[in-house]
Order: sequence, then C-alpha cells, then structure tokens
Amino acid sequence: MNTLIDQLPRDADPDALFEAFSTWVEGRGISLYPAQEEALIEVVSGANVILSTPTGSGKSLVAAGAHFTALANDQVTFYTAPIKALVSEKFFELCKIFGTENVGMLTGDASVNADAPVICCTAEVLASIALRDGRDADIGQVVMDEFHFYAEPDRGWAWQIPLLELEQAQFVLMSATLGDVSRFEEDLTRRTGRPTAVVRSATRPVPLSYEYRATPLTETLTELLETRQAPVYIVHFTQAAAVERAQALMSINMCTRAEKDEIAALIGNFRFTTKFGRNLSRYVRHGIGVHHAGMLPKYRRLVERLAQAGLLKVICGTDTLGVGVNVPIRTVLFTALTKYDGQRVRTLRA
Repeated sequence: MNTLIDQLPRDADPDALFEAFSTWVEGRGISLYPAQEEALIEVVSGANVILSTPTGSGKSLVAAGAHFTALANDQVTFYTAPIKALVSEKFFELCKIFGTENVGMLTGDASVNADAPVICCTAEVLASIALRDGRDADIGQVVMDEFHFYAEPDRGWAWQIPLLELEQAQFVLMSATLGDVSRFEEDLTRRTGRPTAVVRSATRPVPLSYEYRATPLTETLTELLETRQAPVYIVHFTQAAAVERAQALMSINMCTRAEKDEIAALIGNFRFTTKFGRNLSRYVRHGIGVHHAGMLPKYRRLVERLAQAGLLKVICGTDTLGVGVNVPIRTVLFTALTKYDGQRVRTLRA
C-alpha cells in the first residue's frame, strides 16, 4: 500500500515539500483550509509554528505535514499528547500514513518500535528524554498537541521542559484554546534561533450550539436518539459512574437488528478476557460504549473503532474524549456542571 513516505521528494526544498504534501492531500479528496496552508508553508520553511484553530479545523493534517517535513530532512520527529488514549490513536493513524516500520510509540509503560523516525509519546516521556539528553537528544522536531496543558498546575512542567531543553528542535505547538502566545513566540525564537509563526483562525468548520436541560438524563437521551442527535457522548467525572451509566442504559433500545449485526461483524473474534471485558461486550453489542483512561488499551481501542465506524449510539465516559481523541460525536451531554479537581469542587470551564 502506498504511504506518504512514497511521496518524499528527492530534494527537501520547501517548495518541493509543500507541493508533494499538497498533492497527497488532494489525492485524498481534501482541500486545505487557509490556516492549514499557512501553517504548512511555515513548517516546510523551517519555522516554529504555534497553531491556534478551533476543533475540527484539521490540526492533525498540519501535524502529518510536519512529520513529513522532518522525514524529508532525515530528522527524528516526536508527536506528544496528554493522554495515552490519544497517543495510541495517533500511533495507529500515523502507521497508516507513514507505514508501520516508520512509526513508534512510547507511553511510559509500553514501547513499540522505539527506534522509528516518527515517535508518538506522552508529554512526560518527552520531558524525561529532554531532561536526560538535552541538546544531545536525537530529536529534530517536536509536535505538541493540546498545548494548552502547559497551563495545568500539576502537569504543565511536561510541556515546558522540552521547550527549554531541546533548543535544536523545530516546534509545532497546537491547541484549540490558546490565548496570548507572544511570550512563547519570542522565547522560542530566541532559544531555537528559528523564526516563530503564529497561525490563528476563528473559523469553525462544525458550528456549536448549547442548551440546558432540567429533565432526567434518560428522558433527555431518549429524545436525542429519537431526533437523530446521536452519537451522544455522556460525560461523567469518575470512571465508576461511566460504567454504572452504561449498565443503566441497557434498558433503552439503541440499535436495529441490522446495526447489531454490523457491530458483531466488526467485533469478530475479539477476546473479552476480563470481567470488565465481558460486561463491555454486552454494552457495545447494544450500541453503548464505555471510554476512560482506566480501561485496557485493547478495550479502549475497540470502542474507538466501533465509534469511528458510526456503530455506537451512546458512549459513557470521562473527559478523556475531550482531550483530542477523534471519534464522530454529534452531541455531548454533561451529567453535571461542577467537578472535583482534587482540592475543591469547581464549576466547569472551557
């Protein structure tokens, strides 16, 4: 199967790189948004890029273009994300784009093809490498997804350390929720010796609407299903609550017989080897998914595959999917507007 690697030009000239990547994108029936085009031009030119565009605006495509550029320049390129679920999803996605032999994954408790030129890892893994090796690290480029985690009081250090220690690298920092980034722009330029481009766009490909309901959740969910507002992602703030909700919703008829047959066909010979797995098997065959960071990766991946195929009507989960895991969701239903953050109960914020 042809991969993006096959499109690498003989000459790593910026114009040739942009043309090769654009041709590949067009071959997939995709037209670049202006912000994507601007960001890619800066990336192939060697600049650092801070990309602040809304959810659904194609930041993943810019990341792929960045990895493509690094490979053309014989550089090792790292993609970082805040959670293992997103790292795993990106690993499989990039394997399809660049070929399995060219992509590896490091999550702290798992290592796959660690010597590959494209590495997907958690932010903490990259921070550890940066602290250990600094400028001697064989890292030519870093793509940081969900960069707004820099502001997290408990984990922000993992996004800060690579910026301080990996001065040899080109940085692509991406988020849908960035404010004033002038400090990063100036500091990155000074530390890396590269110009830093800030690319912004307020254009949202998928419009958002909000409403508040005082009706019981089951009643609200039934209405959403009847009015074709599925798939619905129900946000809980503990893993146990998400599983309990999935069990409680088994009384609602979610899928037709034909849809259940499709689910069974996709599941195939998948082995549900634990007590949770056997319960999950019942849920997903009913059109209900469960998704949280405490699940075994194989179960989480199965739920994501079923969701990406459009076969799950409801997913009961924590805020894991709010951190960039790409599944088609039409409606997000919050079970509460407050959350305990480890110290106090606080009102949710964007």
